[in-house]
Amino acid sequence: MPGRHPFAKPSARQPLAWLFTDARLGRALFAAAAQLPPGSGIVIRDDDRAPGERWRLARRLAAIARARQLTILLAGAPALARRWGADGVHLRQRHARHAAQAHRLGLIVSMPVHNLREARAARRARADLAFVSPLHPTRSHPGAPALKRATWLRLARLSGAQAVALGGMTSARAATLRRASKASGIVPGWAAIDHWLEKAAKRRV
Repeated sequence: MPGRHPFAKPSARQPLAWLFTDARLGRALFAAAAQLPPGSGIVIRDDDRAPGERWRLARRLAAIARARQLTILLAGAPALARRWGADGVHLRQRHARHAAQAHRLGLIVSMPVHNLREARAARRARADLAFVSPLHPTRSHPGAPALKRATWLRLARLSGAQAVALGGMTSARAATLRRASKASGIVPGWAAIDHWLEKAAKRRV
């Protein structure tokens, strides 16, 4: 049986930079996680893994989280996120009804947002974080239409949460988005997969 509470609790401020786990990364995931600036966050997905395998993945990421003061969100049930000691839960839209339970458990709640309906659902759920995507074309979802910046900002405002841009993001694109969002009063975060992987690969060269 998995143990309890592998994650160290970082500061209460919610991160602006995030890494999403992805099965296609394999063992490179851990090198990518080690590139995150201190105070960043990781969203652990990998719901399709066997529970024991997923626990081992989470435990290894927890060691990196402790060293770098990272926030961990676990996709799935709030009770599982709480039992494993994660800082929060990533609720897919079909699980939005579990947001109230997550709040009662003192968890950070994040939700994905791709359209107006999902932005409104995130607001109703009182999500703390809304991962609004895709802002740019992304290898994770080839062929998916990217949001225009104006649409992204509209969804970000409507979600009522701290908005995090996902989809083809890099640090340069994140800086551009921050400048474009300044007039609206939004301070956007950003999340990536390939950016952190590529950064790790460059360090090995």
